[in-house]
Formats: sequence, C-alpha cells, structure tokens
Amino acid sequence: MQLSSITNGLLSQKNIALDVLRLDLLHPVISGNKWFKLKYNIQAARAENKNGLLSFGGAYSNHLHALAYAGKEFGMKTIGIIRGERVENPTLHDCEKWGMQLCYISRSDYRLKTDEHFLAGIQEKFPHAYIIPEGGNNALGVKGCTEILDGVDMEKYDFITCSLGTGATFAGLIDAADTKAQLLGFTAVKNGEYLQSSIEQYTSKRNWKLITNYHFGGFAKKNPQLVSFMMDFRIKQGIELDFVYNAKMMFGLFNMIEQTTLFDHKKILAVHTGGLQGNRSLK
Repeated sequence: MQLSSITNGLLSQKNIALDVLRLDLLHPVISGNKWFKLKYNIQAARAENKNGLLSFGGAYSNHLHALAYAGKEFGMKTIGIIRGERVENPTLHDCEKWGMQLCYISRSDYRLKTDEHFLAGIQEKFPHAYIIPEGGNNALGVKGCTEILDGVDMEKYDFITCSLGTGATFAGLIDAADTKAQLLGFTAVKNGEYLQSSIEQYTSKRNWKLITNYHFGGFAKKNPQLVSFMMDFRIKQGIELDFVYNAKMMFGLFNMIEQTTLFDHKKILAVHTGGLQGNRSLK
C-alpha cells in the first residue's frame, strides 16, 4: 500500500509527521475502501449461488459505482436502488454502461432500506440477488476493512484518521489498528453522533472518537472554502481529495492541528478512502 508524506510549514512548526495511506491508487474504478467492503460480500453471494448483487445509494454513490464495475468483472448482474427521482449524471451513466439495473424509489421509501419487511419485499422482487446494505455496511464489509492496514507499520503512528459515512470502514480500522493508536473518524454527515452505536456493534475497543463538526452542511454538501482547500491541497501536495469524504476529513484535521496541541510532536496516518469519481459533479 502506497504512503505519501505531507509537508508544509504548519506541520514542521509543530513537529508533526503526516502520512496519507493512498487507497485511491488501488484500482482505477473500484478504488479506495470500496473493494474491501465488497470482496467478502461477493464471496458470500457466490456461496449462496446468487447470480446478482443488489445495493442502495444516492445518485453519486461511490459504492454503487464500484459495485456495478465489480459485477461486470465477475459476471454478475447488479441492481442499484437509487434514492430520489431519476437523474442523469456520469456516475449513473457508468453504472448503466456496466450493466446495472437502476431502480428509483422515493426518499421516504429509501429510509426503509434497513427495515426487515421492506427488504423482504425487495428480495421477493429480485430473488436471485444477494442484498448488500448501503455503503457495504455489514459484518462482511467491516471484515474486509480490517485488511486496509495490512502491511502498514502501525507502531509508527499515534493517530489514524478516516472519513466515514456509514461507519463500516472506520469499524474495520478500529478492529485492525494497534491499541496504542488513537483513531479519529470524521463524519461526512450532519449530526453524525448517531454513528457511534453503529460502530460499537462491531468493536469493543475504546481507543476511538468521532469528530462530527466538519460536515460542511451535511452529506455531499460543500462550500467555496472546502473547494478552495481541495484545490490548494492538490496543487501543493499532488493529491486529489473528494469533496464528499476525504476533503472534509483533511480540512478538519488541519484545522484541529492549527487550533489545538493534540497532534504536536505526533505521527498521523490519514486514510484516503478514494471516491474521486464523485468530483465529476463539481464540473
């Protein structure tokens, strides 16, 4: 796994070492944390003799984008349950190009995506499909994410940071990380405190904390300050960040470095979870 070291005056002034774990470089399409969350779910689908994969997401879902491509590569049908009215965008165009059947449902129905009776109805409609929760957020998705840190010398780091939407990736990192490291999860959603209980069901460790105040208005929301930070980071560090997840995490991390002494004289590993295809909505 590739690491990129970040250098700037603030880090030097505070004697902070910051490395970025470049999951965005793993694959041109199934990038970042997506493959880790899919691999064991795909294995389970095959073990159950399912010939299709079904999951949920919004119109710019990185998860569905990766699922559609994985289905094409593994010769499996894919179905995407899309939140809200039908729209046209590059993400969904890719999904359809790779063979995904798109089904649009109302936002009120979408909120039932974890309801037992709702899922039974979905399974009845698509009996040959293996259902994967939104974002790959299940025990098999978390299991895959425990492998993200394989090959990383975790003894080096005092902090590990990650952006999160459903919490599966962060839960996997917590489970895999050395207990001496403190893990900080930057929520990409507004009022992200609710993710605490979701993560706790997958780990008994307590060396982690959610940072919930860098959501920039809510999931997939942005403002000129965030976009400017992304552009500056790309120019100075040569690393592109996506505005939905990683830019918010990195902005929050640098803001905390500037405003507090928490990270002074420490070593930080920031996990870049990919998802750069979503940046196409900025153009």
